[in-house]
This record gives sequence, C-alpha cells and structure tokens, in this order.
Amino acid sequence: MTRTGKSRSRRPLSKRPPMWCKYSSEEVEAFVIKLAKEENTPSKIGVILRDQYGIPLVKSIVGKSIKQIILDGGIEIPVPEDLDNLLQKASTLSRHLNKNRSDVLNKRSLQLIVSRIRRLAKYYRRMGTLPKDWKYKPQVEAI
Repeated sequence: MTRTGKSRSRRPLSKRPPMWCKYSSEEVEAFVIKLAKEENTPSKIGVILRDQYGIPLVKSIVGKSIKQIILDGGIEIPVPEDLDNLLQKASTLSRHLNKNRSDVLNKRSLQLIVSRIRRLAKYYRRMGTLPKDWKYKPQVEAI
C-alpha cells in the first residue's frame, strides 16, 4: 500500500487578483467570450488563459466564473460539460463494442457510464439546465 503525501497544487487563499496579473476584468471577459465563440469548453478556456495569457483564476479577477461569463455574453451552452464528456466516452465505447462484440468487461463499463449519464441528466433536468423531455438513447442494443 502506498501512502500519499500532502504535496499538490492548491488555489491561493486570497480572493483578490494577484498583483502581477496585468489584465483588467474587461479584458479577461473579452478573452473568455472570444474563446467561447471558438467553441472551447469552460475548462479548456481556463487552461488556455492560464498557459497562454498568465491569468491564474478568472473568478478572482472578474468576480464571476467562466461559465457565468459565457452565459452573460449570450453564448448558449447546449449540454453541460461533464455530461458532454460522458456522452463522448459512451459513444467511443459503444463504437468499440460494435467492433468487439465479446468484450464483456467493457460492456459492464458502458453500463456504468450510461447509468452515470442518466443520473446526471436527471439532476440537470431538475435544475432546469436540460429540457424536461431530454433523454439519453444508447447506441448499442446489447447493453
């Protein structure tokens, strides 16, 4: 059994923007909206802003999350990002199962992914993020 230490990256304690960040809140909002129009996900936008522009945390500079900036900018997010990632994972796994019919282990993992999708969809329908009639239809018949 391996023991894990406390060494990991942590967010800064201060809610104020760092002194070395040279961008104003309007510039950061413009960056976020520009990157969202290029169809980047909110997490990918955060990584791009961190790596290319040196913006550590958008929320400390602007006061709003990336998702909230995108929604305020009039850009619609059709499916939440975590649900979209699960849908992509399920589609690639179902394509794999269409080619490899006897892969029993991955049939089980697809069942687990589908149940996770249904649970998340139920939550998002209840919160109003997804329409009430949204339903996931699996691509593989033998689930």
